[in-house]
Amino acid sequence: MPEQHLRRPAVEAATGLSRSSLYSMVDAGDFPRPIRIGKRAVAWPESAVAAWLASHPNAHYGG
Repeated sequence: MPEQHLRRPAVEAATGLSRSSLYSMVDAGDFPRPIRIGKRAVAWPESAVAAWLASHPNAHYGG
């Protein structure tokens, strides 16, 4: 079964992070990098977001 990819609004909802916090953490290496899914579109592998959530028990899951 192919891996699902989450767009930014879904990642924000799942983690409770704002857009600026999300990209700041990506730049700092504290959150997985998104992958390019189009010319101007990125998404995060669902497994990478789930792994990050599992390693950060204080983060909330809104999904």
